[in-house]
Amino acid sequence: MKIDVLTLFPELFDVLKSYSIVGRAISEKKLEVSAVNIRDFSDDKHGRVDDYPYGGGKGMVIKPEPVYSSILSVRSPNSRIIYLSPQGVPLTQEKVVELSSEDHLILLAGHYEGIDCRVIESFVDEEISIGDYVLTGGEIPAMVLIDSIARLLPGVLASDESYQIESHYNGLLEYPQYTRPRVFMGMKVPGVLLSGDHEKISLWRKLSSLKTTIVKRPDLISRLKEGNSDLDELWILLDRLGKR
Repeated sequence: MKIDVLTLFPELFDVLKSYSIVGRAISEKKLEVSAVNIRDFSDDKHGRVDDYPYGGGKGMVIKPEPVYSSILSVRSPNSRIIYLSPQGVPLTQEKVVELSSEDHLILLAGHYEGIDCRVIESFVDEEISIGDYVLTGGEIPAMVLIDSIARLLPGVLASDESYQIESHYNGLLEYPQYTRPRVFMGMKVPGVLLSGDHEKISLWRKLSSLKTTIVKRPDLISRLKEGNSDLDELWILLDRLGKR
């Protein structure tokens, strides 16, 4: 997969080359990430890309021409252009899985008061938000998206199971994790995890995942599709426990 980031601060993305799983994906050539400086496409001798907003108001708006030119410099027939914006649809694991199958993503990172909406309306395929809050620019959201996609690319993690057990993959939060020592400040690791009975451990993890979700993120429960056969046994168990 190739990802091009259109940004005013391309140097921020250098860190990805040496950052954990993303860095490994890049070094193994399973992922290619390039940062394109929007200022390089400015027709101003000082590289200025912003101007005052029509209608008045505080702040500056990024002009459409340099953004359009930067898009053309990397766009191909199979490109998908995403604008990282607080007005976008919330990023979910389902969306990450969808985007991980794309051949080429172009991530547009806004700044200041945003980008002239004409270029967004004409050339952006989708707007994505990483949360209902405002950041200085779209660079950090772009990094979040790159990180979440990189770990899903074939061969990046040790196995598919590595990400399939994580929070949000199946709509639930991940089950609690434990490691040595067996006893810490009087708190013991659940006995079932020490039993060696893989069937019981699997059931415990599924049940713990559902219980954790109910306690911490009950809103996610309502989003689960009806008739999810993987959860049928858990619904039954919760009914018996009086937890549902």
